[in-house]
Amino acid sequence: MAQIEKKPREILTDSNFPVRPTYHQKKRLKEDPGKYPFTRGIHKEMYRERLWTMRQYSGFGDAKQTNERFKFMLEKGQTGLSMAFDLPTQIGHDPDAPQAEGEVGKVGVSIASLKDMLTAFDGIPLGKVSTSMTINSTASTLLAYYIAVGESQGFASTELRGTTQNDILKEYVARNTYIYPPKPSMRLIGDMIAYCAKNVPQWYPISISGYHMREAGSTATQEVAFTLANAIAYIQTCLDRGLKVDEFAPRLSFFFCCTMEFFEEVAKFRTARKVYAKILKEKFHAKDPKSIQLKFHTQTSGESLTAQQPDNNIVRVAIQTMAAVLGGTQSLHTNSRDEALALPTAESAKIALRTQQIVGYESGITKTVDPLAGSHYLEYLCDEIEDGVWKYLKQIEKMGGALKAIEKGFFQSEIRQNAYRLKKEIDSGDRVIVGVNKFTEDREPRPDLLRIDESVGEKQKKAIKMIRSGRDNKKVEYALSKMQSAAEKDQNLMPFILDSVRSYATTGEISNKFRQVFGEYRPREVF
Repeated sequence: MAQIEKKPREILTDSNFPVRPTYHQKKRLKEDPGKYPFTRGIHKEMYRERLWTMRQYSGFGDAKQTNERFKFMLEKGQTGLSMAFDLPTQIGHDPDAPQAEGEVGKVGVSIASLKDMLTAFDGIPLGKVSTSMTINSTASTLLAYYIAVGESQGFASTELRGTTQNDILKEYVARNTYIYPPKPSMRLIGDMIAYCAKNVPQWYPISISGYHMREAGSTATQEVAFTLANAIAYIQTCLDRGLKVDEFAPRLSFFFCCTMEFFEEVAKFRTARKVYAKILKEKFHAKDPKSIQLKFHTQTSGESLTAQQPDNNIVRVAIQTMAAVLGGTQSLHTNSRDEALALPTAESAKIALRTQQIVGYESGITKTVDPLAGSHYLEYLCDEIEDGVWKYLKQIEKMGGALKAIEKGFFQSEIRQNAYRLKKEIDSGDRVIVGVNKFTEDREPRPDLLRIDESVGEKQKKAIKMIRSGRDNKKVEYALSKMQSAAEKDQNLMPFILDSVRSYATTGEISNKFRQVFGEYRPREVF
């Protein structure tokens, strides 16, 4: 009886690309790092010249606690700050607002006024450090606080370096910390970009983010495609305001996730650079080489971390760090082992930083530019991702652009479908998560966890009342009234927000004035 040959099991990447046992060389055009289309990196020497900026995302409790963590991480060798804000700050509510109850200082630091920002950066000279702020709906207010702190330290706004995330479109897709409807939100972003181009020239006023869409369940292809579609919408917004592309494009930046499918993640970063360069050159006719370079920050994947056997997360983060570096990131945050359970302790954050330092200084992968170039498998993945990205971009363009596609629920639906697929694979055991559905243990020691003092909320309530009673309230009302008047017209809002901040108007007061003019966004159900 003839033996029936067993059909080999199909092996797929995270994004469902079939993987062959071997790959062979394909004839390719020679591409050099530092040259268009920047597939191999935006700088000729990459990390041979200078390592990426090592940022650890920090912020919890009140401004004093966050200041202490900033100083601790800088002392341990961190080379840039990255600031996390609590939910009330993110959605424009003061600590004593009913909507803030139970959330003050929990997932980030509470910044309710200029006084909080002054405390957070006490003893940290803003002209000598680069700061990234993960803030979106209230980004203009937080940037105004930062500029005012710089002024108080003797630094002009032209000396400040850093980034505000300020990517509202992905909030409607994946993260949901929006306040206003899309149109006025896009106006605020356009105002910030225009203002920074003239007054804060070393600042990146927007970091267009695929991270949260990837964490919500998107494929690598969807992460790149939807992020670049949003970028096209922001660029068009600036052009419609009369800006020239080369006036603002050099200060656009991006933010991507790095998760566990090692080679696919490296391919994703290479492809994103290549596609973006083509869009800026061919669609928007950018001439400045810096306009067509995709500069990005990477964060390792929080969603990939497990509450079970949390020390395993150190290994996961190390693998993701290698992928981000081999992909050519400009800046990196490494998640901590305990983040599936709580905000990281100082010890866990130090281990995460040491992971970057070991990769940077000991692994040897920074000695040559783009060390994975020429991998037949990597080039295959680049081709697959690029084909998928262009297909999505054409589909989104036919819908009328990213904003229309988001309003129709297209991005959300595509991400949900893939998230459902991934969840089914984990539940069935087809996708192995070590310590979760395989190699499990009955009893697991838990690490010491960071616990937020419940008294922070009460302290911040008292502090905000003292601010209101100790300031010149007539001056505050005048500044807020002028800001509201400008919002009702078509004036750039940044100078008015700055005046309000300097008068000690609070985060909630500024946001509430805009609520009166712009209204609040209420999403429709998308099935």
